[in-house]
Amino acid sequence: MSKPRYSQVLLANTAYYHCVSRSVRHAFLCGKDAATARNFEHRGQWIEDKLYCLSKIFSIELCGYAVMPNRYHVVVFVDQPRAVEWPVDEVIRRWHQLFSGNRLSQRYLRGESMNRAERKVLNDSITLWRERLTDISWFMRVLNESIARQANAEDECTGRFWEARFKSQALLDEAALMACLAYVDLNPVRTGMAKTPGASKHTSIKKRIAQAQTAHIANHPQQQAKGLFPFVGNPRDEMPSGLAFKLTDYLELVDWSRRILRKGKRKNIGSQCPPILARLNIDPDHWDHLINHFETRFKSLVGSGLKLKKACQALDYQRTPGIRNCEYYFS
Repeated sequence: MSKPRYSQVLLANTAYYHCVSRSVRHAFLCGKDAATARNFEHRGQWIEDKLYCLSKIFSIELCGYAVMPNRYHVVVFVDQPRAVEWPVDEVIRRWHQLFSGNRLSQRYLRGESMNRAERKVLNDSITLWRERLTDISWFMRVLNESIARQANAEDECTGRFWEARFKSQALLDEAALMACLAYVDLNPVRTGMAKTPGASKHTSIKKRIAQAQTAHIANHPQQQAKGLFPFVGNPRDEMPSGLAFKLTDYLELVDWSRRILRKGKRKNIGSQCPPILARLNIDPDHWDHLINHFETRFKSLVGSGLKLKKACQALDYQRTPGIRNCEYYFS
């Protein structure tokens, strides 16, 4: 039986999550439908545009994404501390970009006076909205609802466009995070839709590579692809917010991974491994398996055995799901 979402997300364990949403009823996200010869490529741009739009409203950063013909993957960072610091006006402003709010929030923005009881009701609403603006379930809900409405209008039909639940995986440490990011970025290459990550459509890696090729200093956070959570370099004192790796190291890792995905290259997998694999402490043969089967190999919590056990204790799980695979691949 599937666990409720609140029992799979605990920001005290990790702020990084991998989410996957799949379409149903022969509904295409993007690409060409061989049965009808209709081309739905433009829907991939719908997803991209909405992801960037929502990341500016929610306190949720985009780390990576890939839009496929029948599903999309997204890796996010939930910045809860930032949302806690938002003033009342900022919470209301952001929520009103998604929904109309309520009568009291509209009155507040117009500068109208309120009595003590009305102020309390408004404060309760703001507390709720602040929480929802750091909630990946609400992020996915708003994203999926808007895309479903657009697709159903285009197809001139009604009914479900997405599966009832999206899949989420909590990424408990940097090894799980990097493996998941590479898995997501390499989706088009792995499925034969693109020869290289830079040639893939509707992916974060394409934007990162394109920007890196024109940047004066590729590793500088402010010169990286806009709208994506930046790579801010290796861990150090006074670490800025971002992914704790060099962008060039990650791009080297993805390119090397792309080459070992090609037929006939696996026998040389151990040669010329990127240095980042040593930092992640992942065996090259294990890495080959991770970039091919990350989503299916692990449950809702992914990381080293120690991290997994701590997370399960914090979530009050009776068992430790997926412990064998986590210990094998990440320990």
